Amino acid sequence: MRVLHIVTGLASGGAERQLLLTLRNLPAHQRCEVATLTNPGAVAGALRADGVLVHDIAMRGNRDVGALPRLVRLIRTGGYDLVHTHLYRAGLYGRLAARLAGVRAVVATEHSLHPGVIEGRPVTPGVKGLYLASERLGRTTVAVSRQVERTLHGWGVPPARVELIPNGIDAARYGWPVGQRAAIRRRTRDDLGLPQGSWVVGAVGRLVPGKRFDVLLDALAQLDGPRLVLIGGGPERAALERRAERLGVRGRVLLTGERDDVPELLTALDVLAAPSTEETFGLGVLEGLAAGLPVRHSACPALDELPPAAAPGARRIPSDPAAYAAALRELYDRRAGGTRPLAPAPAVAHYDIARAAADLGALYDRLVYDRPLHGRPLHDHPVPGPVPAPPGT
Repeated sequence: MRVLHIVTGLASGGAERQLLLTLRNLPAHQRCEVATLTNPGAVAGALRADGVLVHDIAMRGNRDVGALPRLVRLIRTGGYDLVHTHLYRAGLYGRLAARLAGVRAVVATEHSLHPGVIEGRPVTPGVKGLYLASERLGRTTVAVSRQVERTLHGWGVPPARVELIPNGIDAARYGWPVGQRAAIRRRTRDDLGLPQGSWVVGAVGRLVPGKRFDVLLDALAQLDGPRLVLIGGGPERAALERRAERLGVRGRVLLTGERDDVPELLTALDVLAAPSTEETFGLGVLEGLAAGLPVRHSACPALDELPPAAAPGARRIPSDPAAYAAALRELYDRRAGGTRPLAPAPAVAHYDIARAAADLGALYDRLVYDRPLHGRPLHDHPVPGPVPAPPGT
């Protein structure tokens, strides 16, 4: 089976990294290529390093309609059996191009949708109308959480057209023995210029307003001692740097830019903070738990769908500086985390990427070959029991 994934861009954001992980875990008979409408960033390089062919459509903006015939030609020439789109702009252009090229098996994953917000932008009547019109050109829309599923139904997308396949995390990527993790932590801190004895708060995500990283800067200004590492790139970088200067904390803040070594970077942290209130899944929170870090977050639909025992190291708090300052001060005063990771959280095993990719592969087979799912819903995975501690603990 030949599959073309069409994505708006390939900067190192949550949806883009999720695509990378998915392609690494899909069944072997599903051969995938990727077309990016714009910005072939860090994830494009990682895909190419994996041997995935990446096509750059070189779209110049939302209204560059010349991208449509380029996509149609690519799909016809490639002889793809299925087209899978990711993110709003790719969904609009990709689903239409697939239908014009004669591909009937068209899937879209909805990564970031709230009732009034899509990918961090307000939903106007025009945006919603275009979304629903393009949705009808596909066969199935994949929701990455029950929150997204409910929003799609609320917008009028029929339940029969929606499949719930939660995002996944590469749990094995974080499973270092304690001694090896400590060595990686020391090396990573040296590379980042972080003192070995410092206590470090970290956050992962695109530097965009919806992530609310300004909350962490304001909280840091209320604390003496801790440092802050923001892992990710994006348009808000300069504004965050200026805010840190105004608050007098610039010397305690490190912005790494786009990175593809997030698991290693997380070993350098003592706690992960996630002040965003607009998450549709909460991948960064799961990454923090996988790295054995205590997590303080303001929104994580992935955890909301599980019992509290699935993530004992995570705590939900309001997204305001005072709340984060208090929570971080409590952890700092007792130096939670440190070099010894917390026990693996059952939530991490529940959302293992291998499960998500297997479910997606089964959906592809059903759409292309009309194969049944053998009576099991795609998303029907029980919450696992406690998992053993990592080797060396």
